[in-house]
Amino acid sequence: MIFKKTIDYLRMIKIEHSIFALPFAFTAALIAAGGIPPWRVIGWITLAMVAARSAAMGLNRVIDRKIDAANPRTRGREIPAGKIRAGEAWAFIAISFAGLVFAASRLNPLCLTLSPIAIAVLILYSYMKRFSWTAHFVLGVAIAGAPLGAWIAVTGAFDSRILAVGFAVVFWLAGFDTLYALQDMEFDRSFGLHSIPQRFGARKSIMFARAAHFVSWSLLALAGYLFNLPPFYWIGLLFVAMLFAYEHSLVRENDLSKLNMAFFNMNGYIGMTVFLFTLLGVI
Repeated sequence: MIFKKTIDYLRMIKIEHSIFALPFAFTAALIAAGGIPPWRVIGWITLAMVAARSAAMGLNRVIDRKIDAANPRTRGREIPAGKIRAGEAWAFIAISFAGLVFAASRLNPLCLTLSPIAIAVLILYSYMKRFSWTAHFVLGVAIAGAPLGAWIAVTGAFDSRILAVGFAVVFWLAGFDTLYALQDMEFDRSFGLHSIPQRFGARKSIMFARAAHFVSWSLLALAGYLFNLPPFYWIGLLFVAMLFAYEHSLVRENDLSKLNMAFFNMNGYIGMTVFLFTLLGVI
């Protein structure tokens, strides 16, 4: 029973999607330390990132439970399907946020001071699609907290140069979240929800995603210049450019059959490629 419930919670928060935020957190930590940070710091960064993401996904699921129940694509999710009750989800969210704050307190005073801002952004995202198609960017800002927070976790201070990585994550996330939203375009219109596909249509949304990912790649290149990163990092960026190109070759206005592959596989590979080649460079 406990094992099954644990699996339900892991499915609710899509634990496998942690591969999106964690590699960029670790990348920023490597750059900040100029090598591998102390394992204690890595451990608390990991706890903070997983706790923040778990809380965010839990929030999104419990706040959107009526929307999910009405959408044929999402009505099988754990809360609409009755596998997890709303009260249980709220308790899970509270524990996750507590884990985030505790991890921040173990890192340094600035991380602890900024943790309420991170929580506020995560809460804001769960409501944004009710009001504005800019929700994709708010989600990007939330995920950009991973590299920004990791930098502060290692250094105990803020450096404007790390904003290049942060904004790269914002545009990367906004781009692929726009592609993912294509599958709910008609439902969003009928239900009064807001997204870039709902507002601008499929063709313009695909063009926007391509432009956003070009900006994201350019900002990663800017980060390489600002931090004078070694050749391995630039080799990694070449692979990232190819992954972006392949991702966009999978999604067409009249064919969304490979959307999940473009969303999960390619973007998981992109984050891991940036991290692995940064790691090769700094060691």
